[in-house]
Amino acid sequence: MTRATPILRREKGQRGELRRNVRHIPADDIGRFCDTADSHFTELDDMSANWTDGYVTDIGYTHGYYPQLNPARLQLAFAAVGLDSPEVRTACELGFGQGLSVNIHAAASSVAWYGNDFNPAQASHARMLAQVAGGGAQLQQASFAEFCAREDLPQFDFIAMHGIWSWVSAENRAIIRDFVERRLKIGGVLYVSYNTQPGWAAFMPLRDLLLRHFDMPSNAGKGSAERIDAALEFAERMFAANPVYVQANPFMQERLELLKKQSRHYLAHEYFNRHWHVEAFADMAAIWADAGLEFACSADLRDYLDIANLTAAQREFCAAVEDRHLRQSVRDFMVNQQFRRDYWVRGAQPLDPAGHQATLAAQRVVLLNTPGKIPMTQKTVSAEITLNRHIYDPIIDVLADLQPHSLGEIAGIVGSRNLGLQQVLEAMMMLIGSGQAAPVQDETGKSAGGNGCAALNRHLIGQAAGSNADGDIEHLASPVTGGGVPADRIQQLFMLAVLEQQQTPVEIVDFVWRRISAQGKMLVKDGVRLEDAQANLDELTEQATRFFVERLPLLQALQVI
Repeated sequence: MTRATPILRREKGQRGELRRNVRHIPADDIGRFCDTADSHFTELDDMSANWTDGYVTDIGYTHGYYPQLNPARLQLAFAAVGLDSPEVRTACELGFGQGLSVNIHAAASSVAWYGNDFNPAQASHARMLAQVAGGGAQLQQASFAEFCAREDLPQFDFIAMHGIWSWVSAENRAIIRDFVERRLKIGGVLYVSYNTQPGWAAFMPLRDLLLRHFDMPSNAGKGSAERIDAALEFAERMFAANPVYVQANPFMQERLELLKKQSRHYLAHEYFNRHWHVEAFADMAAIWADAGLEFACSADLRDYLDIANLTAAQREFCAAVEDRHLRQSVRDFMVNQQFRRDYWVRGAQPLDPAGHQATLAAQRVVLLNTPGKIPMTQKTVSAEITLNRHIYDPIIDVLADLQPHSLGEIAGIVGSRNLGLQQVLEAMMMLIGSGQAAPVQDETGKSAGGNGCAALNRHLIGQAAGSNADGDIEHLASPVTGGGVPADRIQQLFMLAVLEQQQTPVEIVDFVWRRISAQGKMLVKDGVRLEDAQANLDELTEQATRFFVERLPLLQALQVI
């Protein structure tokens, strides 16, 4: 029988779902691993002496957006655990990849951003976006050794790196640790996401085997994508022989099938990396303690809801562990954690009870999805849950006007439904953590971000119509949230049609179809490519109707367009 909770319902197949989630790589993690100076794939002949330092340069990185890098999220995350958060004026992203996140955050706020990336093509792309947005982001093509040695950098309120820690050499990790120790202000926050145990334990032998095949001398002269295909084909043939490894870890067969379907750009940066490693939470805590930092909280807001991730017995066991670091490690075992997103702080400042409640009540939030489209079934790291509509529907109804509302205001409105501030907070943590909502930044940041967002979004929307557009960039900037808002390529083309004065539905659909068909592309519906022109036009008409009725009002409210 399904067991109800005040905030959610856990599906009765929770144990089986936990096993399935061990096999699952969340879609929002794809592309999270940023390019960096010493993220090696292989060293061919004497490549270690080459300027690339063994780093693959023949296959580009994805254009991912990562909301945890947004400083506007800090206040809610910290207040939820009773901590004060800094006012962020200066920030740094180490290893910014294609630069989409850093440029969205620079354009959408008053924060002065700095950053580096090793790859010249990616750094060039990032700097071009910074120039377009006019936000003043100082982005450099440099190794960690070069960038972190700069004496002209300011002290930072916020330093962030998404995935970097798991892909760079021990030497670079030491450089980064030293940089954080020297450059993070008192009260400043460090965001680090990284691969961790025990979730990676079963996969590590297969990953090592794939890399060994990738590095075989017989692959010399082949591109990275070709090498990856060959390595996966080799592993598939090995699995067909039914090795005891597969018998002991039967879910690895499904994992291999998933790998075969993933983008080669993603796989290259995810698995075929010489310095790839995992780090236990306790080891991370020791590293940052030596640099004067302590663990603040998770940057994945869904992690705050133990009732959504742990069984009653698991919650009871974790609660009995007095040491907070050991408790985090135990929790990682409970959920078979594979990837952690953590905030660390230099000099944590607890909020007094009155300040704690006031800070939470004042936090404003806004929807990122159309109210009727918010899924009531959500996946956490360990289970699939069904949100309790008696809790969520009234809260979403308050936010349905697409305007920012404070948690205190929401609690006051839904109080007649026997919902208090704590329940509102827990519901919003789930909605924000799953990408359905976002914290709202202060008026200073919102005012500063208006022009930069308009310029950056106009450029990105224009790129969606380009001959080389592959739909890689699927986020635009919002001065309301100080961060990114999802918008796929078709939606961006609808927006471009509006900006270019297309008036009627027929004109808009025809405008979009001409740009898609000119590149030899077709739409896909229910997994099937639509080959007939009329079928494409019909599907575009349906999508346009939904976009202008459901999505465009939301994008306008968020000042994306």
